[in-house]
Amino acid sequence: MRARPKHAAAPWLHGRHAVAAALANPARRIQRLLATPEAEAELARLVPKPWPVRAERTDNAALRSLLGEAAVHQGLALLAEPLSPPPLAELLAATTGPVLVLDQVTDPRNVGAVLRSAAAFGAAAVVVQDRHAPGETGALARAAAGALDRVPMPAEVNLARAIETMKQAGLWVVGLDGEARTTLRGVRLGTRRAALVLGAEGEGLRRNVRAHCDELARLPMVPGAIDSLNVSVAAAVALYELTAERLEKGETP
Repeated sequence: MRARPKHAAAPWLHGRHAVAAALANPARRIQRLLATPEAEAELARLVPKPWPVRAERTDNAALRSLLGEAAVHQGLALLAEPLSPPPLAELLAATTGPVLVLDQVTDPRNVGAVLRSAAAFGAAAVVVQDRHAPGETGALARAAAGALDRVPMPAEVNLARAIETMKQAGLWVVGLDGEARTTLRGVRLGTRRAALVLGAEGEGLRRNVRAHCDELARLPMVPGAIDSLNVSVAAAVALYELTAERLEKGETP
């Protein structure tokens, strides 16, 4: 993945896995690395030196001041320019796995958790809408646990148009909807590659996005037990449903 243009703000990434993945990504333009002595030693075990930048020694108090009290930094902070994935059509042509589409999912921790599941189950990308999704933040990268540097996250102006691009590339687009008659297991994909579209918890898919899906499906749940799943949980369950059989055989989705 390429770095975004210079005008994009560089976020402070923090946490062991997020920092290690960014350091190991040759496409990252890294500006600064802050580390406690202990964290630097642990990081060197995950990503052998030399690194693109020299680690600047710091302490936990300074990191809390920089990142905020709530940040679980594990003694590490990395200032790096945001990534820019290739155009969607190019990305689809170069990959084979399923694709996730997030319709106005705005919580960075949810998006990070979706990226983590996407990496675990071999998804090719997590597509978001540029104006209604978080950009790269420390919280998102921390929740992604390194997946931010492994799974492309293209931000599209118009999701309906992005869905049409996926269809042209041969993907069967399934919108997850709790009211759908068909379960995801009941979708007859055959050998077709799938794209799963998920909406924000409570709001679901917008009407125009829903209309562009090839099919709607739901995840089966115990009747009356709960209204809906958190979007990151739904993404993980849906990806498992799509990829488990091939992964158990040692195949790549």
